[in-house]
Amino acid sequence: MKIAFHTLGCKVNQYETEAMKEQFSSAGHEIVSEEDFADAYVVNTCTVTHLADRKSRQYIRRMKRINPRAVIAVTGCYAQVSPDEVSHIEGVDIVAGTNEKQNLLSYIEEYRRISQGAQCHVRAYDELDVYRSSGIITSMESRTRAYIKIQEGCDRFCSYCIIPYARGKVRSRSPEEIEQEAKGLIDRGFKELILTGINTALYGKDFGYDGIEPLISRLNSLPGDFRIRLSSLEPTVIDADYVKKLLGYEKLCPHLHLSVQSGSDRILSRMNRRYGRKDYLRIVQVLREFDSLYGITTDIIVGFPGETEEDFADSLKLVEEADFCRVHTFKYSPRKGTRAAEMDMQVPEEVKNRRSQELMRRAEETAGNFYLNCRGAVRTALLEEETEEGLLTGYTDNYIKVYVSGERELLNRFCNIRLLSEYKDGMKGEIENG
Repeated sequence: MKIAFHTLGCKVNQYETEAMKEQFSSAGHEIVSEEDFADAYVVNTCTVTHLADRKSRQYIRRMKRINPRAVIAVTGCYAQVSPDEVSHIEGVDIVAGTNEKQNLLSYIEEYRRISQGAQCHVRAYDELDVYRSSGIITSMESRTRAYIKIQEGCDRFCSYCIIPYARGKVRSRSPEEIEQEAKGLIDRGFKELILTGINTALYGKDFGYDGIEPLISRLNSLPGDFRIRLSSLEPTVIDADYVKKLLGYEKLCPHLHLSVQSGSDRILSRMNRRYGRKDYLRIVQVLREFDSLYGITTDIIVGFPGETEEDFADSLKLVEEADFCRVHTFKYSPRKGTRAAEMDMQVPEEVKNRRSQELMRRAEETAGNFYLNCRGAVRTALLEEETEEGLLTGYTDNYIKVYVSGERELLNRFCNIRLLSEYKDGMKGEIENG
């Protein structure tokens, strides 16, 4: 059969969609575009916000319009958290929870053989306690960077977040399987391995590892011309001393996505984030002492319940103090089923809008300062594609998007780039040693 996929949300969902595609292809089915006429459509959903839920419903209806007789299978976090709601969306035939993605092939094949009513395959939260492997991934849509899922679940229960309920308990993928997948991807020419999970900092806690560092050590020792990037680390789990352990691995990129969410200690406490601004800034200090141009990206929520102008000012100040190279700004959105949704002192929408705009302006200024500090520096970049203007583009080790002149033969290769000036969403540079 012809099957199409649509993926919403995080890098973990993207990885899991690639795993499902490989599974279907191996069984002899043809993967087609989500815009094409297909026999079955799979929507891999997100449920971080109500907006994500709405987008999922829109895609489900759109796919049913393309082929009214197609099997529509909905999986992912929205399906896990709200299976009854998803089951009642017109046109949905199969609902599968987050721990059932590896079974979707058999569910869809069986549904096409035996005409029957809508099916729901969703496990209760207490049953989301075993890591369900999707097998070994051998390829990715990108030809240069590959995601490797290492972990599932979260036990932090931040007061605004529904994801622990959608993904279940902390469980880790075996290091042997991760290493096997990494070796295969390196052999196929991938130059950057991005380790991802629901909370990667929790990797290995369930089978006695002291966090992710032993896994980094294992992958760092693999032969080959490649680098390792962490998709994120949570300051709710790691501290400055733990980060120091990671800095000695030469293949690990000097870049971390370190979600702070607020610069106010009072709001961090209401969020149940389990650290303060000083703890966070100590991690930043350790990273910058190692490399003054260490790339640090983050997420910040504005308008969390009870956030005052003073709390918001603390977030603005933290952006400057941490010298982030990129800040993802989110307006707080109440999520049913979380403690924050029931809190008093909800912030008016117009205040959220104003604060969001102000934070984005401050973040742009800070990114500009970071780029200014990088001028003249030479960083290693992995060149990935050619732009319409004929420039080659890719990312430096510290996560700056660079644009350089060069021959296409340099694609999927590491080059030393001298950074020259701010350009578009990154910097222009020149190749130091072709």
